[in-house]
Amino acid sequence: LLLGWDGLGITSFALVIYYQNNKSLGAGMLTLLTNRIGDVMILLSIGLLVLIGNWNISLLWDFPLLFLLVIAIMLAGMTKSAQMPFSSWLPAAMAAPTPVSALVHSSTLVTAGVFLLIRFYPTLSASSFFEESLMFVAVLTLLMAGIGANFENDLKKVIALSTLSQLGVMMMSLSMNLPNLALFHLYTHALFKALLFLCAGAIIHGSNNNQDIRKMGLISKQLPLTTTCMNIANLSLCGAPFLSGFYSKDLILEMALIYPTNYLMILMIFVATGMTAAYTLRLSFSLLWGAQKSASLHSKHEADSYVNISTCALAIMAIISGMFLQMVFLPFEMFSATLSNFQKSTTMLVIMTGIFISLFFWKLSINESMKFKAFCSSMWFLVLLSTQPAVGFSSVFGSKLMKTSDQGWMEILGGQSAWKGSNSFSIMIQSMRSGMYINMIFVSLISIFLILL
Repeated sequence: LLLGWDGLGITSFALVIYYQNNKSLGAGMLTLLTNRIGDVMILLSIGLLVLIGNWNISLLWDFPLLFLLVIAIMLAGMTKSAQMPFSSWLPAAMAAPTPVSALVHSSTLVTAGVFLLIRFYPTLSASSFFEESLMFVAVLTLLMAGIGANFENDLKKVIALSTLSQLGVMMMSLSMNLPNLALFHLYTHALFKALLFLCAGAIIHGSNNNQDIRKMGLISKQLPLTTTCMNIANLSLCGAPFLSGFYSKDLILEMALIYPTNYLMILMIFVATGMTAAYTLRLSFSLLWGAQKSASLHSKHEADSYVNISTCALAIMAIISGMFLQMVFLPFEMFSATLSNFQKSTTMLVIMTGIFISLFFWKLSINESMKFKAFCSSMWFLVLLSTQPAVGFSSVFGSKLMKTSDQGWMEILGGQSAWKGSNSFSIMIQSMRSGMYINMIFVSLISIFLILL
């Protein structure tokens, strides 16, 4: 497990720094250092399992340090899946090329944390605090990503924040004792999110590598196939009926209504779901149907057959895979749950409300409120909090360590003392040898004088 886990971290770092500029290198370091925390936690859990005497995941049982093992595995999953407070590396990793984002940052790398928790779920659920703490973290991540995406202007970062909110949904279904459903959502999400990233890549490529959605518009007239596929992916992300996202997401939200949790959590979950609809529609309006804001030169075209084939294949999968997976792959038995009509329609109502709110939202002056906008777009200042203190602390600590150990005690005990010792020793030998020469000359002179006598 550790080999694959570390391999993911290293390859993601190598792919993020692909463009070799300052932004890519900074994002790569942030990605690597955050993922290192998860790697260390996995190593700690391996160390703790020495107490049991085996490392087989299926043969774990309740042992004295189970509490520490649960914390280590949870932290490892949270760093890899970018949950609060480790969320800032995922939008930063969008410095990578778009096909990398489509594969790594939508379906493989970030879902590794969720998959880890699913693998360890029988052991983790034995601990009492696991579900409550995971629920709290997941809902916070869901809400933060949903609000942040409404104020973000970079196309790929909007999609990254939507990935983050879907990871929050997966973690939430895990915390509600539904690991099968989390895995189901992981599969469906991988399909429509990869499609969304590929469409975004085609749009960015057609817009002369411009990622700012404020400078795009009227793409539906210029890239009709990409627009169609992107609309399918967006609707699936919202959870529109009978697309793949609907089967898993709607089920998770309905289970959230049944699950015995407090009203605040349910309110936050549904606000975040409404936000998902809002930022999806914002993306579509400003990008696909809005007035043209870029140069009027008609430079966009869909000539690349590879991209077209892959987007069409993923679009077809995004439509049919939900039903297909539910029928074939995951025949999970749900316990009988009775919901009123109002509760059943809550999800759809929330999505519709989110769409209407997003229509009115842009016309309000809240977009002009810079403080609120800065607070939301910096992911509740999480980017600043997670990068600057970490970098500052490590730099100051490193310089102090260098001054005290490298230039201090190490020099006194190491190189300097060796140099001084060897120097004084050689001076002593030199003085002895020079003294011996004088003595020998003196003795030889005396002996010659005696012989002559």
